[in-house]
Amino acid sequence: MRLKSSFRYSLYAAFSVLSLTGAGWLVADWQKDVAGDEIWQMTAANMLMVHGGVAMLSLLLVGALIPVHVLRSWRSGGNRVSGSVMAAFNAVLVVTAFGLYYLGSEIVRPWMSWIHLGAGFALAAMFPFHIWLGRRHRGREQLRSRSETKS
Repeated sequence: MRLKSSFRYSLYAAFSVLSLTGAGWLVADWQKDVAGDEIWQMTAANMLMVHGGVAMLSLLLVGALIPVHVLRSWRSGGNRVSGSVMAAFNAVLVVTAFGLYYLGSEIVRPWMSWIHLGAGFALAAMFPFHIWLGRRHRGREQLRSRSETKS
């Protein structure tokens, strides 16, 4: 189910910024422990602020995506497997983000962090694949409808 351009590009932008700030935070966090320089601590903090702000925006976008894309695509039978994987990764990211922000447990926090990082990078890898599968599926349907119209 193709989305309106403005909505689609908003999703692309939000997920790109989330991926870049997540990766940027990871690098800065590693560097602050290695280099011990104040700039890496500030960079990590800034990456987290931007990441958190864009995450709030992406929650709105994903929420809006459910009725206009997810439910319609599910009913039409298109791209169900990769769409389900995308939804699962997003759910894991929401739960682990909540845990990272609100749980103060030093035992749980490292686990939440690694799960969040893994799901985030997996979603970043899955996102273009999901788009490609959807376009391929839509292309096949267009060819099928053209051949049915000619006969």
